[in-house]
Amino acid sequence: MSSFRLLRVLAWFGAWLVVSTCAASLIFVGSERTIVVASHDATVSPDLSGNVVVRTGPVLPDLRISSGSEIGVEVELGKADTDSMQVLTARYAAIASQPRGQVAVVGRAVRTMALAAIVQGAALGAVPLLIWFAVGGDRRRDLVRRLRTRSGLLGAAVVLVVLTGIVVPLGWGRSESAAERWTPLGEFLGPSLRLPPEAEGVEVLADATTAQTRRLVASAVSSYRQGLEFYSRAEQDAAGLELREPEEDETVVLLVSDRHDNIGMDSVARAIADAGGATAIFNAGDDTSTGERWEAFSLDSVAEAFEDYDGRWAVAGNHDHGSFVSEYLGELGWTYLDGSVVDGPGGSRLLGVDDPRSSGLGNWRDETGLTSKEVGERLTEAACQADEDGERVNTILVHDADFGAGALARGCVDLVVGGHVHVTTGPDPGVGENGSTGYTYTTGTTGGAAYAIAIGTKLRRAAAVALITYRDGRPVGIQSVTLQTNGRYDVDEWVELTY
Repeated sequence: MSSFRLLRVLAWFGAWLVVSTCAASLIFVGSERTIVVASHDATVSPDLSGNVVVRTGPVLPDLRISSGSEIGVEVELGKADTDSMQVLTARYAAIASQPRGQVAVVGRAVRTMALAAIVQGAALGAVPLLIWFAVGGDRRRDLVRRLRTRSGLLGAAVVLVVLTGIVVPLGWGRSESAAERWTPLGEFLGPSLRLPPEAEGVEVLADATTAQTRRLVASAVSSYRQGLEFYSRAEQDAAGLELREPEEDETVVLLVSDRHDNIGMDSVARAIADAGGATAIFNAGDDTSTGERWEAFSLDSVAEAFEDYDGRWAVAGNHDHGSFVSEYLGELGWTYLDGSVVDGPGGSRLLGVDDPRSSGLGNWRDETGLTSKEVGERLTEAACQADEDGERVNTILVHDADFGAGALARGCVDLVVGGHVHVTTGPDPGVGENGSTGYTYTTGTTGGAAYAIAIGTKLRRAAAVALITYRDGRPVGIQSVTLQTNGRYDVDEWVELTY
């Protein structure tokens, strides 16, 4: 290739790159996505303001904080599933104390819009080049001559006006109104309320606020500080727990259940898992209280806390009504068990199914109205058939361990684990009809939930997790860890499982 031709190719590429970059930038700042943020249907719009602005609606003041980069984002909160402002502000406080899940959600939305803008910009950038080649040299020279005439100048002006009409509405960031008066949160609330260091960069839109609004915000900040202090201390203390250290040939799995939206415990559970050498997680269900879309913040949080785990298995609990929970966590990379035997941790085989009191019934979804007894029978048959085929199931993961009682009674499984009752029991051994030993274990509520409610500044009741050790494809030990409501840890001895 001659140097002249190379220069022409580089010029074409440079022109494409400039046009593509400009087009992608304009498309990006004009984009928006509707997602679920902080239990709201929310519209997310990127801009170049360098700030994260949260438009909360008519009651609470809007919030603003620096994004730490040139890219900013505006989040406009829509409807929320609550009829109490106090309940809503309590949710805000809980989410603010553990924001990583929601930050990840908004970040994914912004990255998706950026990628879409780049693809569209690249395509648009090629249009002028295609037109350039399609017109040809003779026609281009003719157009240049005509451009010098009155009609040519008029045509160029019309094109310029049209392009301006397209570009200006998109804008380079949604500029804030000159009437907006942003005030530091500490100044807005007054000197009587101690502001946590993490909130010092937050500003509020202070116009048209009332004394009631200030009280709501002050209550949320107070709850935020209390929750942050309690769970941060618990997370730090977890790192120093004296837990059994796994051998080189062992795999440790963290078992959680009945989180019931308490995202404060997710970082604590992860700290316990790290201290115990866990590299995978079992989730026995009831991540939510109703299974509705507004509880996506809870699923975002647990997914973010264990994002780097290769093994993440789960079943839905009786409170995870509908298919939203399993579908949403499935999109985030979790494996939901559907009544089929799958590969489990440490070379083991794993079986599980959703609680029939929720709508999901794994491979039996097309059979409506199955009772808990019928689901237990199906689970038993699946486990015992696998045992007969020489593919013994080592663990059954269910929301309620009673669903695995039949498989244990027939000696077709090594270990059944679940939750549901919010109290830790086991591991309890039993000898099946075929002489094989199996165990059942139930963990307490990881969210520290009273009934189906766990959100608050601290635990409503003791929170529990368990560490299950696998060796040579079989579960060989369990260690229970309980966080009391006063912040004290109770660590049980590691219980060996022998067969």
